[in-house]
Amino acid sequence: MCNLLIFDSNVQELKYRVLKEVVRLSSRNELPAKLYDIPRTIVPGPKATMRCCIYRERAIVEERVKMAMGGSPDNKNVVEVIDIACEECPNKRFLVTETCRGCIAHRCQSACPAKAITFVNHKAVIDPEKCKACGQCMRACPYHAITEQERPCINACKAKAILLDEQNKADIDPDKCIRCGACVRQCPFGAIVDKSYVLDVLQMIRESNNGKNFRVYAAVAPAIASQFSYAKVGQVAAGLYKMGFNRVVEAALGADIVAHKEAEELVEKEFLTTSCCPAFVQYIKTNFPELKSNISSNASPMVETARLIKMVDKTAKVVFIGPCIAKKMEFQKEELKGAVDSVITFEELQAIFGGLDIRLEELEERKLSDASYFGRIFARNGGVTEAVSNALEEKHIDFQVDPAICDGLEECRAALIKASKGKLPENFIEGMACVGGCAGGAACISLNHAVKNKMSIDNYAKQAHREISEFVPVR
Repeated sequence: MCNLLIFDSNVQELKYRVLKEVVRLSSRNELPAKLYDIPRTIVPGPKATMRCCIYRERAIVEERVKMAMGGSPDNKNVVEVIDIACEECPNKRFLVTETCRGCIAHRCQSACPAKAITFVNHKAVIDPEKCKACGQCMRACPYHAITEQERPCINACKAKAILLDEQNKADIDPDKCIRCGACVRQCPFGAIVDKSYVLDVLQMIRESNNGKNFRVYAAVAPAIASQFSYAKVGQVAAGLYKMGFNRVVEAALGADIVAHKEAEELVEKEFLTTSCCPAFVQYIKTNFPELKSNISSNASPMVETARLIKMVDKTAKVVFIGPCIAKKMEFQKEELKGAVDSVITFEELQAIFGGLDIRLEELEERKLSDASYFGRIFARNGGVTEAVSNALEEKHIDFQVDPAICDGLEECRAALIKASKGKLPENFIEGMACVGGCAGGAACISLNHAVKNKMSIDNYAKQAHREISEFVPVR
């Protein structure tokens, strides 16, 4: 493993190691023969390091290998729960901590409508059988001695798609799930995983025969600027060429197309919600169907970029690479089929580099210069609004964009509730399911440096050589 790699958590490192091993064996045509050796490679033993025993650890790794190879064909959702990995965390409950002073006011007891609080040795005790999880006691305690405990996956899922089965294990409601990946990122045991299509992509590259049969294009999301801290963006592009891609294109050029189309549509409809975040779009369709007509009818930058490539190069295959798990859902939508051929994430790309022993820091840079400043800032919160406003100026259209810039699904929900009731004063909702925009995507290599990530994207945008995007295909 490259000594320069940094992981947000041990779960992310485990994901990397499994994907890397799958890629390594696949590249050597050894995957079928050595498939069942992977759990022992990842968990050599003899002692367990993460779970109760190495047998359970290896069983979990085996399930993760299946996800790395595309997951269950019977489950159409791109996010799945690995049952054996779920620790059946306690559901929402309130606990009295050691900071309880045993006061005589007993405000917590008085506030509890379920009469669930008693006192033992002058300390408050909550009866979990009676507790209704209303939180009144927590708010009443002057010492803040009562804390709320919630399952991380349920707390992370703002779409309320995480349910509990009869064994108290996490279960995903596919009708509510928007595939944002928040649960994938937040589960401390790595029990919720996104399917990977890395093998499909590698097979596609092999079948292209160095571009002789067809050309494979990598459409890279502008959030790439905030990833791979140990290498420059140009070195990441060089790594993609070394992988076998015939051309590396910035998906930000599609963002410029979207900005101009959405500017015109906003003027026409006078109230619009953005289309670039598929999780946000799905959230509206599921929870606010009355607003469906206000969703931008334009495709996302990913799709616009792919369509432009295929309009110029009829044989092209396009792989989108970004920080977003929801894109794995988007490219498979019936109405969009044929535009994008596959999707992989930054996490997966890093594992591919590792599995193919591509050392980015040693490569000579290959510059990317397809996009404009405004196309590149789509990657961070507020960027879409700036791009649309600029498009209106360029078109000399006298229309004022009054945006509700929503940072994360909770802010999106608040704005949508107001809009559904006709009480939203703004005329443009820029909705991003992930806090920070694409730079905060669930499949980012690092999410712990939000301010730094935004600065990296802004700096990258300022380096754009073009005022507008331009695409030059492989000749």
